[in-house]
Amino acid sequence: MINRLLVANRGEIARRVFATCRALGVETVAVHSDADAAAPFVAEADQAVRLPGDTPAETYLRVEKVLDAARRSGADAVHPGYGFLAENAEFAAAVTDAGLTWVGPPAKVIAAMGDKLAAKALLAEAGVPMLPSWTDTDEIVDFPVLVKASAGGGGRGMRIVRDAGGLAEAVASARREAAAAFGDGTVFIERYVERGRHVEVQIIGDTQGRVVSLGDRECSIQRRHQKIVEEAPAVVPSRVRAALHEAAVAAGRAVDYLGAGTVEFLLAPSGEFFFLEMNTRLQVEHPVTELCTGLDLVGLQLLVAEGEPLPAALPGSTGHAIEVRLCAEDASANWRPATGTLHRFTVPGVASEFGALAAPGLRLDSGVVAGSTVGVHYDSMLAKLVAWGRTRAEATRLLSTALARAELHGVTTNRDLLVRVLRSPAFAAVEIDTGFLDRHPEVFAPLLPAAKLQLAALAAALASAAGRRAEARVLAGLPSGWRNVPAVPQITRFSGPHGEVEVHYRLDRTGGLAEWSATSTGEAATTGAEGPAVALVEAAPERVVLDVDGVRRAYRVHRAGTAVFVDGPDGAASLAEMPRFPLPTAELAAGSLLAPLPGAVTRVHVEVGQRVTAGDPLLTLEAMKLEHPVLAPTDGVVAELPVPAGGQVRTGAVLAVVNPEEDAR
Repeated sequence: MINRLLVANRGEIARRVFATCRALGVETVAVHSDADAAAPFVAEADQAVRLPGDTPAETYLRVEKVLDAARRSGADAVHPGYGFLAENAEFAAAVTDAGLTWVGPPAKVIAAMGDKLAAKALLAEAGVPMLPSWTDTDEIVDFPVLVKASAGGGGRGMRIVRDAGGLAEAVASARREAAAAFGDGTVFIERYVERGRHVEVQIIGDTQGRVVSLGDRECSIQRRHQKIVEEAPAVVPSRVRAALHEAAVAAGRAVDYLGAGTVEFLLAPSGEFFFLEMNTRLQVEHPVTELCTGLDLVGLQLLVAEGEPLPAALPGSTGHAIEVRLCAEDASANWRPATGTLHRFTVPGVASEFGALAAPGLRLDSGVVAGSTVGVHYDSMLAKLVAWGRTRAEATRLLSTALARAELHGVTTNRDLLVRVLRSPAFAAVEIDTGFLDRHPEVFAPLLPAAKLQLAALAAALASAAGRRAEARVLAGLPSGWRNVPAVPQITRFSGPHGEVEVHYRLDRTGGLAEWSATSTGEAATTGAEGPAVALVEAAPERVVLDVDGVRRAYRVHRAGTAVFVDGPDGAASLAEMPRFPLPTAELAAGSLLAPLPGAVTRVHVEVGQRVTAGDPLLTLEAMKLEHPVLAPTDGVVAELPVPAGGQVRTGAVLAVVNPEEDAR
């Protein structure tokens, strides 16, 4: 029996495992870095052990530190979660050698499947269909191909190459990223299947040698080879589903699989499918399978780890579940990971956290709460929101509506992209594959149109005025926003996602809106636009109701310092109220390129004095386990490179200065 379980992981997956442990009466132990000391998963554990340091390499990837934490806390079992050491055979062996129960497959199975090249050879002998692959680039004659990391997953170390000219750099870049993420830079190359779908089968095996499949999942909608939308079951013909499950079980039996695992396949438009990899751990997307089957996969993992057989009868799949990965990312900065403080994190209508649903509804698996700090050391995923419905259409509607109405304040996220995907006609028609986002650029548009941003800014200005009036100690009885020169409007300026918005409004002596207008700057906004006919119905510090052309619209307004967050019927706006009389600041040199987030400069590609062309790589910044190239914004000459390779930088630090061509002459 497992009595005290240490989870060698962090964030959402640690909280997920703890939820099952609480239900089963198993004591829990968290390990945490210094950066995670105040994280929710640490507070929820019965015990917590500090791993000194901030980065994964200093903490969650250190086998000896994790084992020492197990010894000090008296844990008798270890659950690896996913990521970090979850598929590290040496860690699994070290856990069992220490006399602890390992919640996962044996080390030899992890080693066999962790080497993707060896796994392909082994499972091909078991009759599992395979794509052709190479390790020698000189052997490749047909393109496109896909460069893949041999030791990892999650899109790390993966590159599509469409011609021979880009192969060498793709391989080198993939090796660097794989080495940073997994400690192993080995890569191989596979034939790339156009319009392929990513379909996977959940399997589980017990100590009696039984391996069964527990349903399948569609994970085709990906960005940078990382899944962002997953659903169960996959929408495939019954004959294809049966063949997929048969192949997945055959793969599990070929390696004497024990515990929960996933066999991933690439489904071609022809209906053929090919083995991609076997993940010897719990998948990020496991909740969709749980909601459709009613099973607790973590509970089954613990059952098998204790040596118990699987139940004789396991339920089939009912209804449809869809999951989205909510990530801290900035669309305006080429989807770079975002950092900051979550001032508010609220999703309406959530019926369950980390658990089953008794009726169609929403489940939230989150690693953060309001007040959490999102840093640079770990993956950008904040939470998973999952909907389960009687039909795919019902689940889609539940999920898209809740996501659109969520209050996500303080950190930029990919929420708008996820909602656009769920509401797209192509998604509804199941016209999906791994190239979905490339073919549908319209889903990258923000939910809030630039034209509607001005109404959101008006709501923000009125709420701010109401807040100031509520806090007033002198003449507090005057209407909010009233001034003794009634012919002159109030002026409030905000910086927003598309530039600045300046709101002019005037209230009459009853507090009603006598007139208003707004001007915007920025390429996606209109300039000097007169707004629609608007009447003020209600203005409070956190709620403004406007009558817009005869239709009432309610706006929720939340202020955190100078930041103002507006959630309305058209979408959400993140604004910053600008001071009326700004203080002077130091002026940056023209052509300065600033660090978009904290990180480390891993490579510098140019020298001071070198002439560059717009788009040329200047240096590479590594942050949140990803490489971010910094490119020349214009033709010119490199004037400054203040940060050498290996240097750490903060957000806003100058990385390089490029004098434009006309200035360089």
